[in-house]
Amino acid sequence: MTWFSFSARRWVRITKFLSLFCVCLFLVISCTGGGNSPPTGNNTASTPAGDGRITIGTTAKPRTLDPADAYELASLGLVFNMSDRLYTYEPGSTVIKPQLATALPKVSQDGLTYTIPLRQGVVFHDGTPFNAKAMEFTIKRFIENKGKPSFLLGDIVSSVQATGDNELTIKLKKPFAAFPSLLAFSGVCALSPKAYEIGAGKFKPNIFVGTGAYKLGSYGTDSLRLDVFDKYWGEKPANKGVNVQIQTSPVNLFNAFRTGAVDAAYLSLEPDQIRSLEDGGKKGDWQAISAQGSVVSYLVLNRNQKPLDKPEVRAAIAAIVDRPLIMQRVLYGQADPLYSMIPTTFDVSQPLFKDKYGDGNFDKAKQILTGAGFSKENPAKIQVWYPSSSPTRSLAAQTLKSLVDTKMDGIIQFEVTTVEGPTFFKDISRGLYPAALLDWYPDFLDPDNYVQPFLSCQKGSVAKGCEDGGSQTQGSFYYSEAVNKLIDQQRKELNPEARKKIFAEIQTQVATDVPYVPLWQNKDYVFAQKGVSNVQLDPTQNLIYKKIKK
Repeated sequence: MTWFSFSARRWVRITKFLSLFCVCLFLVISCTGGGNSPPTGNNTASTPAGDGRITIGTTAKPRTLDPADAYELASLGLVFNMSDRLYTYEPGSTVIKPQLATALPKVSQDGLTYTIPLRQGVVFHDGTPFNAKAMEFTIKRFIENKGKPSFLLGDIVSSVQATGDNELTIKLKKPFAAFPSLLAFSGVCALSPKAYEIGAGKFKPNIFVGTGAYKLGSYGTDSLRLDVFDKYWGEKPANKGVNVQIQTSPVNLFNAFRTGAVDAAYLSLEPDQIRSLEDGGKKGDWQAISAQGSVVSYLVLNRNQKPLDKPEVRAAIAAIVDRPLIMQRVLYGQADPLYSMIPTTFDVSQPLFKDKYGDGNFDKAKQILTGAGFSKENPAKIQVWYPSSSPTRSLAAQTLKSLVDTKMDGIIQFEVTTVEGPTFFKDISRGLYPAALLDWYPDFLDPDNYVQPFLSCQKGSVAKGCEDGGSQTQGSFYYSEAVNKLIDQQRKELNPEARKKIFAEIQTQVATDVPYVPLWQNKDYVFAQKGVSNVQLDPTQNLIYKKIKK
């Protein structure tokens, strides 16, 4: 929601657990989780008119409802709406605020010990009281059950202990300034100690017993029913409950919304369907709500593959990229151009790629390449790869190739190649791809999560590049001892302004070395019928159910 020098690496994780690639418009698809049998039945999510319940349509099928193993948007969105975390986000902001905690943590001088005061008078859906022991159990289970996201805490937390009925103390292995934001990750939500157990692989994918505003009413293969929890400690939902209809395809979701079968549609629609629904929104047929997203798309350049071992070639590619053209031809305006690997969601983001290279600056690119010894007779030849599960990547790759073919006089040549998603994610960390189109879904909302996973390297050299670390996992094999030191500095720095300056130095170095070329930052879209109000997305792409009413 990662600082993958904590030995975990996103693409390896995705491959290892067979998670499918998420395209920029969130085509998130997962298989159904097994295990304990849930309440089932067809059409459990049908909504009688006027019963005060909200019907949400989606194609995002959850693999599991167990927070300790949930690592896909389909699962995390449901967990988010049925749970509380220690911290959550201010609406429309990346600023965290207390939820089950009553204040921000008290941090020790060495940055290793976090003391957190907890809310009193909270109960779980099964009636069990919430207290520090329950939160200690939850965090230990998250780490020790070894689910997909367990590394998020396991790599950084040394110990967790209830140091009072309503006080939790967490000790870290090393300082990490963004730790409170990590505690807002949906999967780190309070769970009833009576309903769950600790032990590697001991998951309960078909139940959910937390403290949130909704409790799980039923969970079928194509629908879920979320009922209002009448003992919820906080603000009660504005509706009488939520029915989630899982559609089998974007076409079915599109049609279900157009015919009024669902009150709101979110995740996932094709770009042309979004454009059509936006047009309908402008006509007043329904509501089209968009929000700036936190997902970034980029081109990774492998410095261990010729001719990308030459920094001049990487710089030339940065100058060739024409983001406004990609916005128009590929994304229909459903994204924003991105000029830093840190998105504009954060105030530390600086558009240095725009300042240094511009967009479609072909004269600059030719000058750089000819200066490095390339010509029409001796062109720089580069393969650009992408996973076949991504139609958006396909269009983006073809657009980049067209620019090179028509504007660069043969000095540089792109060959576009695709491969099945599982193979792609397995092989990118092995260095098989010279260049690749990817996107990044953050684990937690802090600029560190757009820096450390991409640039850090625990083992490497200038000669060989990164042999073990985030940049090796991402396929760039970037190595910079100076950047490694800057990453460590920003992770220890608790002063926001001082930390901002460190991020500026990191971004400057990235714009110079070009291990990645930032391309676009997504927009999130949700569509709602007329008469439905308070439809909001939180910064981590979750649709906030309890605010919606009709």
